Amino acid sequence: MEVQIGKCRLIIKQGDITEEDTDAIVNAANSRLAGGGGVDGAIHRAGGPKIAEECRKIGGCPTGKAVITSGGNLPASYVIHAVGPIYRGGKNNEAELLRSAYISSLELADKHNLRSVAFPSISTGAYGYPIKEASRIALQAIIDYCKSHPQITLEEIRFVLFTPQDKEVYVQSLKELMENLSD
Repeated sequence: MEVQIGKCRLIIKQGDITEEDTDAIVNAANSRLAGGGGVDGAIHRAGGPKIAEECRKIGGCPTGKAVITSGGNLPASYVIHAVGPIYRGGKNNEAELLRSAYISSLELADKHNLRSVAFPSISTGAYGYPIKEASRIALQAIIDYCKSHPQITLEEIRFVLFTPQDKEVYVQSLKELMENLSD
């Protein structure tokens, strides 16, 4: 699915984020930037030791924030490491922290004059965030950022979901959000 939000083209697709040819891909990182399982592990494996070396030099990143490294051996030139929250029932500021992880990633992409970025579904794997709720937060953050930053350098924002089921959740959430925009 593809929609235009201001100057940004928003695309939802199924695939392997490590194969995306965008200027940057976003990593669903842990606060130690230490690599791990899921998307994080896949990015570190595909990107090679240079990414881990740069992450060690940075040292860490608080939940809700993001940092940037080179892309190592990836097709993308950069990796934006965004730290989403661990889901603890939704009563511990998780929604705001998740939104902040997406906004921080967009701010870094814009600061580095990037034209394209690919996101995974942050916090919905090992961190246990319910994907339907997380998809709405993620997509709304992107929509809000693109609308409120008309001078944004980003022209294309992709969500690259690993399974067909996750892609369908994001497509459905985007359809609902777009209907609400047109009301």
